[in-house]
Amino acid sequence: MCEVLADYERHLVAERDVSAHTARAYLADVAGLLEHARRMGRDAPADLDLRTLRSWLALQQSTGKARTTLARRATAARVFTAWLARTGRTASDPGAALASPRAHQTLPAVLSAHEASDLIRAAVDAVVDDSPTGLRDVAVLELLYATGVRVGELCGLDVDDVDGGRRVLRVLGKGRKERTVPFGQPAERALAAWLRTGRPRLATPTSGPALLLGTRGGRLDQRAVRTLVHRRIAEVPGAPDIGPHGLRHSAATHLLEGGADLRSVQELLGHASLATTQRYTHVTTDRLRRAYRQAHPRA
Repeated sequence: MCEVLADYERHLVAERDVSAHTARAYLADVAGLLEHARRMGRDAPADLDLRTLRSWLALQQSTGKARTTLARRATAARVFTAWLARTGRTASDPGAALASPRAHQTLPAVLSAHEASDLIRAAVDAVVDDSPTGLRDVAVLELLYATGVRVGELCGLDVDDVDGGRRVLRVLGKGRKERTVPFGQPAERALAAWLRTGRPRLATPTSGPALLLGTRGGRLDQRAVRTLVHRRIAEVPGAPDIGPHGLRHSAATHLLEGGADLRSVQELLGHASLATTQRYTHVTTDRLRRAYRQAHPRA
């Protein structure tokens, strides 16, 4: 089984080209499945069957795992058994008949447009004497809200990924898929100030092409971005405590509220499925319903 896991890891990284985070998650799930199979007396890949897969998921459900976790692990099992069958390690694919628990659809917390403006304005007001970290923080917040990019995508940007003349970013998203994302004039001004004044003061000979830098000159870390967003959000009265992904949710919601069509928002966010984008329509409908109940005399 150890040899199988090693081969599967090479498949994920070299052939499927998944991110390191995704590869770790899949391998951890599959390792748990194989350990469960071993306890059931199934010591070889060919011994895996649908009963074993269902037993593995049922055991985790009994220990209180969330539906989203169960759905992810069912997907990991299906991908693994499909690879086993495709490479001749099993005669059939037992995971093809494995159903996923339906995950609860929760509405993401989002900022209002006014709260988003207050968030960025507070960051701008906090910049003293063109502080490089202050200019960077403004650029970070502007880009997260203006483009809706994921925090990992933001931190992975290089200087050459910014086309200031056309006001677009070249973003490398999930599955190594590249997309072009536009941004507006406020983000353009924040980026220009960072590149002109802030970045040169933090850059070191080892900074490389990274667009956003930490205080030591290395590529800005995702944890630093999350800390920044939570800290700045806490300064906005009444705003929900959200992280970078909450700004992504807010950008999508405000685009739809402003009249953008679902397909365009899907392209901007880099969603593989339109169904993922559709959940933001629930947020906008919920807001509309609350406004109606508050304002209409016969609500």
